[in-house]
Parts: sequence; structure tokens; C-alpha cells
Amino acid sequence: MHGSAERPAEHAHAEPAPAGHACAHDRSEGGCAACKVRLVSVCAALTSEELAGLEALSQHVHLDPRQALFQQDDRAGAVYNVTEGALRLSRLLPDGRRQVMGFALVGDFLGLALPERFTVTAEALAPTALCRFEKGAFAGLVTRTPHLLQRLYERAGHELTLAQDHMMLLGRRTAEEKVASFLLGLRARYGRIGHESITVELPMGRQDIADHLGLTIETVSRMLTRLDREKAILIVPGGVRLMDIPRLEGLAAN
Repeated sequence: MHGSAERPAEHAHAEPAPAGHACAHDRSEGGCAACKVRLVSVCAALTSEELAGLEALSQHVHLDPRQALFQQDDRAGAVYNVTEGALRLSRLLPDGRRQVMGFALVGDFLGLALPERFTVTAEALAPTALCRFEKGAFAGLVTRTPHLLQRLYERAGHELTLAQDHMMLLGRRTAEEKVASFLLGLRARYGRIGHESITVELPMGRQDIADHLGLTIETVSRMLTRLDREKAILIVPGGVRLMDIPRLEGLAAN
């Protein structure tokens, strides 16, 4: 695993997309212009002509649940745009423990950072689809498209905010405060992509949440059960319903 070259064909099902071929974001003959994800991703900055150029660079990648898109220390030779599903981003620590660094949702870009090798492993939490762009070709497009560069700066700023929020989350907070903050943060991220709902989908498991928050799975389960019993949330299949948002916001603000 470590030190290996990027091998998308081994980790995922990559389908080459020749110029003029319809983009498979939404399996639409309209290509990237008809993609439902475009308006919530950096692609929204592009004109129809520029979208055609982006589409000509893309390959379509499909992942089954638990399938890796890339591994920690693989060569970072491509960038990816999530168009369906969700991924877990994790890092293996020197002592063998796993730290879940975050979760990639629809509209997120992966691989935009400068390091030559990926610093995390990306694994699908559900059936997931992505557009893959060779890094050099994508960089050339960005150079020719200043407004795309601006959107990427905005995306980088958003990711930096998420990283800072996560550092705060791992600081001096109780387990209940961490879980409440996580649920509200996930709801806000879904809201950014147009999924406004009091029901927050949880494609990740409780162990993933525990490894993300620096807790044990038993503690995460206990906190969710407590919040459910206190009617702050309602645990439903596939997620939780936020029943008392002011209460959760009060916990998250501590």
C-alpha cells in the first residue's frame, strides 16, 4: 500500500470519457451542463464552452461500499469530484490506530492539495460516483480559467474552516457536545448542497463517527441514545432527526 503509484483501476471502476461523450454525473445526454451536482460544485463557475472542456478531461469512477478510491501514500496524480454517495477519509497513525479525518460528500473535490502523495485513504461509504481528472490536465484548465481558480480558493477556504472546526471539536468538549456539534455540522454541509432537512443522513457508521470525534463507539452510542431519550433527536433508519435544534445548538456552542 505505502509508496505505491496511484492505481484507480485497482481501487475503482474507471470509465474513460472520450471527447464528446455524455458526462455520467447524472447519466444525462446533456453532459456536464445537465449535471445536478454542477450547481453545488466548483463547476458552477464555468460557461457551457468551458464545461465542454472539463467534460473532455473527465473519467467516470464508480465505487461499491467499502471500496477504496485511493490509499494513503498513493501517488496523487488525479483530482476527483464526488457526484453521488459519500466517502470516509482516514489516516493510519504510526501506532496502527485509525483517525477519520473527515467525510467527502456530493460536490466535494478530492486531491486538490499540493502534496505528491495522498495523505489519507478514501473509501466509499455507499455506492459512490465521481468524476476523475488527471491532475496536470486539470491544472492547465484552472490556469486558463481564472474564475474557476476563484471558486477553488473559496472551496479551499471552506475546507480550512472545516479543519479548524474539527480541531475545536477535538479540544476541551464533552462527548455530548462533540456529538451535537457533529450532527449540526453535517446538517449544515447537506444544506450547502441543497439538502435542507431536519433529518440528517448518516452514511457513516458509529465507529467512523467515534474515530472522527476521538471517542469510543460505546460513548457515541450512549450519547446518541441520551439525546434521543431527551427528545433532542430521534434515531431513524439511516440517520437522525433533529427534534430540538436550539438544545443541540446550545451544546455545540459550549
